[in-house]
Amino acid sequence: MEHEELIRQDLGSLHGIPLYKSFIEGWPQVKAFQARPDDLLISTYPKSGTTWLSEIMDMIYHDGDVEKCRRDAIFNRVPFLEMKAPRLPSGVEQLENTPSPRLVKTHLPVQLLPTSFWDKGCKIIYMARNAKDVVISYYYFYQMAKIHPDPGTLAEFLETFMAGKAAYGSWYDHVQGWWEKKKEKEKQILYLFYEDMKKDPRQEVQKILQFLGKKVAEGTVDRILHHTSFQEMKKNPAANYETMPTALMDHNLSPFLRKGISGDWKNHFTVAQNERFDQHYQKYMAGSDLHFQMEV
Repeated sequence: MEHEELIRQDLGSLHGIPLYKSFIEGWPQVKAFQARPDDLLISTYPKSGTTWLSEIMDMIYHDGDVEKCRRDAIFNRVPFLEMKAPRLPSGVEQLENTPSPRLVKTHLPVQLLPTSFWDKGCKIIYMARNAKDVVISYYYFYQMAKIHPDPGTLAEFLETFMAGKAAYGSWYDHVQGWWEKKKEKEKQILYLFYEDMKKDPRQEVQKILQFLGKKVAEGTVDRILHHTSFQEMKKNPAANYETMPTALMDHNLSPFLRKGISGDWKNHFTVAQNERFDQHYQKYMAGSDLHFQMEV
């Protein structure tokens, strides 16, 4: 079977961050990546609205032209910087062949971001999502995206996640690392929350436009909001990852775009799991001025 060398492998470690072994092999090229000053980086911890934000950004870059945004799958329109898998072009290779201005996706924690993004002063949009919804979404993603080790039961995966042993490491370190960096680089980093985007997408899109210094017609914003609604994206093959080989992502196990809501964790956590998670959360978020809405 094609891609069998990627299936259900244990994660490796990159500077202490658990990561797919194929991505670690490609790390020297990622580390040396040359950003361009007009690159825009979309950064998130996995399962935090990355594809949604990517689709919004591609729509903004194409002035709300839906047809242009159907030109290719989202993972080709917004290349994934550290992506590396056998027989597929790497994210770096894709980006080298992408004309400016480029949209770039990453899940790297802030300390691993290639330095050229800082040197060139690239604008960065970070989107964070509450940990409880992330862990549930990640659990389903582990099941369907077979580059991951077997997640086991939800109870087992909760332990993996809390211990910072899921791919890309600790959610706490990730969201806080980028939050602290934003304080240092106010003009360069826009820090958004998934829950705000669910609650008032128009307001968040306006924030993005302001951050980019871009003006668009009111009707364009309406079109962007319609096209990037969950219902529209879920049925759009250019956005929903259905074109990815089944060997890598099995949508029969769980669709890539599953629910796209806030508060789904309440349908999954037992009372005991929720209490345990809350205690752990309070310990790891203590002293941070970063606050999340656990539901909308």
